[in-house]
Amino acid sequence: MRPLLLAATLAFAAVAAAPIRSATPAQPQMPATSIDHFLLWGRSIDQVSADMAVKLGFQVKQGRDPAGLANRYVRFADGSYIELLGITRANPELDPGAQADQVALKGAAGARTLGLRTTTLDRMHDAVTALGWKPTPVFDGPKLANGRTGWRLFAFEKQPLSSNLFLIDYDKAWAPDLSATPAPGDWLAARVHPNGARALTAYWLLSADVERDRTQLAALGLKNGKPIRLPDIAARGVCVSVGDKAILLLQPDGAGIAADALQSGGPQIIGASVAVADLARAQRLVERGYEHPVKRYSGTFGQSFLAPTRDDLGILLEFHAASAGKDVCGR
Repeated sequence: MRPLLLAATLAFAAVAAAPIRSATPAQPQMPATSIDHFLLWGRSIDQVSADMAVKLGFQVKQGRDPAGLANRYVRFADGSYIELLGITRANPELDPGAQADQVALKGAAGARTLGLRTTTLDRMHDAVTALGWKPTPVFDGPKLANGRTGWRLFAFEKQPLSSNLFLIDYDKAWAPDLSATPAPGDWLAARVHPNGARALTAYWLLSADVERDRTQLAALGLKNGKPIRLPDIAARGVCVSVGDKAILLLQPDGAGIAADALQSGGPQIIGASVAVADLARAQRLVERGYEHPVKRYSGTFGQSFLAPTRDDLGILLEFHAASAGKDVCGR
C-alpha cells in the first residue's frame, strides 16, 4: 500500500485527542478478523530498512518514493506486514496524516498507526457510525486489471483508540496472501526471511487508560481480554484476541520502559510480536546484529525474546516461537 494513499485517509487523525463518546452495547455482527499491518517510521528510509535487514534478519521489499516520502515492506506469508516509512528529501509533500505522525514523533523513529483486517468493511462502517465514532468515508485503493478494487479502508475523524486505527479489506486478486492456494515465484520469495519470520502476531498499544481502549475494542466485537504483565518493560494490561492474533493493551506498571515511553512520546505502539520458525536461529541473528546477548522469557506467546530495537526503531520487537492453532489470549 502506498503510504500517501493510506495517510490521506488518516488526515483527521490529528484530532485524536478530542473527546469521543464511549462505546454502546451495539456491536458489529462480524468483528475484525485479524491484525493487518502497522506503519513504522524511521529517522530515514535507509536507516529503518538497514536495521530491519542487517540487525534483525528480515527481508525488506522495495516500495515507492513519489514525493519525498518513501515506503518499503516487511511482508509475511500469512498476509500481515510492516510498512516502513521515511522522508527522503527536504520539504517533502506530506499529506495531513503523515504530517500529524511527524509532529507526534518529532522526526524520530516510531509507530502511531495500526490496521485491522475485516471481510465486512461496509457493515463495520455502518456499525461504528451507529456507535457515534465518526468514521471517514470508505477509501478505494487502485483498480486491478479486472476492474475490481484492490483494497478498501476507512479511518476515523476522532480516534476511538489511544493509537490511530484504520480498518481494511482486500480483493483476493490483490492479496493472494488471503487465498487458499499459495502463489508461486516472486510472491513467495518476498516472504522468506533469514530470521525465519512467519507472521506479525500482536500489536502492543501503550496508553494511560487501558480500560477505555478495552471497552472500545469490545464495541468492535473484540472481547475476551486476559490480564497480562510484561515485567521486562514494567507494563500491565490486557490481551485481546483478534482471530488467532492479539492486541496487547498496556499501561505503565511502575518505573521503567513503559513509563518513560509514555512520558516522552504519549500514547503509541510501543512494540510488536513476530512468530518465527526457529527461535534459536532468530536469537542468534539478532545477537550478532546487535553484538549483544538477549535473554529468553515465557511471554504471551510462549518462549520469546526482546530485540534491543527501541533506540533504532522507536519500538520493541518481540520474537517468539511459532505455534499453530494456539489461542494467544486463552479464551
